[in-house]
Amino acid sequence: MRAIDAGILICTECHELNKQEPDADEQTCTRCGALVHARRPNSLTRTWALLITAAILYIPANLLPIMTINSLGQGSPSTIMSGVIELVQHGMFPIAAVVFIASILVPTFKLVGIGLLLFSVQRHQPLSAQQRIVMYRFIEFIGRWSMLDIFVIAILVAVVNFGRLASVEANLGAAAFASVVILTMLAAVTFDPRLIWDNTESDDDHE
Repeated sequence: MRAIDAGILICTECHELNKQEPDADEQTCTRCGALVHARRPNSLTRTWALLITAAILYIPANLLPIMTINSLGQGSPSTIMSGVIELVQHGMFPIAAVVFIASILVPTFKLVGIGLLLFSVQRHQPLSAQQRIVMYRFIEFIGRWSMLDIFVIAILVAVVNFGRLASVEANLGAAAFASVVILTMLAAVTFDPRLIWDNTESDDDHE
């Protein structure tokens, strides 16, 4: 049985359990006074909005240069993929693999994973609650690693600054990529995982 079936609401601020008041338009937490809801208001709408915005920005994030490395007054901007190819050409396979996974595979998986999660919840697709919650937890877990490229660029811009001798500049692709990472992290936060159990039959129902 779900808590909502027993008339219990959880406060998202202090996690206090509150008895649901059937006739109340708005209900506040008995401990901290915050508004409590059975489910996060407009969770799916907000998550879709963040996800679509991130998907749009994902295009310039991969097409625009992410940084420019200048050496002795010369340098050319590079995108994420061109940077990976250059690392491979120089024999730096482990670093190239890390950059490829963190900057291309992880954001792509998050976009596709959150989209699939939203679609399966809204359309009642044949995925079990266990499959959906594992997918949701994995998306939340890998979200932080998407910022690896941005951290590296920020450090290089701050440390490598020797005028015409050597310098590193961040380009528009870095801003677009950082926006994609932040938006997908927010999308994972705004999604209410309790909707997974609302829209999926339990395993006991199939037995």
